[in-house]
Amino acid sequence: MKDEELARRLRDAAGAHRPDRERMLGRVGRGMAEGRPAARAVRPPRTAMPWLRVAGATAAVCGVLAAGAFAVASAGDGSPRGTRVAAPPHSPAPPSSPAATVTPPPALGALRPEDGPLWTDGAVDPHSNAYWAQSDVTLRTAAPLSSLTVELRIALTGGVNSTGSWRSLPEKDFTVSASEDGGYLVYRWSLRAGRTVPAGTHTFAGQYNHAEGARDAAGDYVTAHAVRVSGQRASVGDWFGPDH
Repeated sequence: MKDEELARRLRDAAGAHRPDRERMLGRVGRGMAEGRPAARAVRPPRTAMPWLRVAGATAAVCGVLAAGAFAVASAGDGSPRGTRVAAPPHSPAPPSSPAATVTPPPALGALRPEDGPLWTDGAVDPHSNAYWAQSDVTLRTAAPLSSLTVELRIALTGGVNSTGSWRSLPEKDFTVSASEDGGYLVYRWSLRAGRTVPAGTHTFAGQYNHAEGARDAAGDYVTAHAVRVSGQRASVGDWFGPDH
């Protein structure tokens, strides 16, 4: 059969064909009712699995190392958490505090209880007890004084601390201080400018607590520096204790 004849027959058959519309619609409806088959899960190729396992292990190791570094940086240095503070090499030692200055007591012969019209005496008050004491300074002057400074020094033996002071002269005539200096509790009375100390006998007293028991006052002493109204100067001093 020649090609032309075959082509003609095919065209004739195609022209004579009439599609069954109802049958076609039925097949389409049945296909839609049955639904599509479930999609299958797609697994990665087996060759990719080792790489995923290596990546996961690497991430875990990095996490452990990071946590360890954070803990080291945060522990015990007092700095904000997570901040590493490195101590400088060969840090110099902090300077030591200077030792407290101790004022040596004057030599026994350096204190004289009488100088011209001025005289003084120091003694522990008889009303003192096993926990508390009062040191009395008696000052006598035969002439008025235009300037006067009385300084009572109580050695800082066990438990010594100030509890107050007083003087028999008018309070408004003096400035008063109590401080620790050179190993002593120091009471200082200074006559104010323009005031005068009259001739007579006057008392200055310093009070303090101390450790339980009989306190040895042999290291305590008093000094007084005065200027008479006439302009002449005088200085006196005395030790406390039973052998003063």
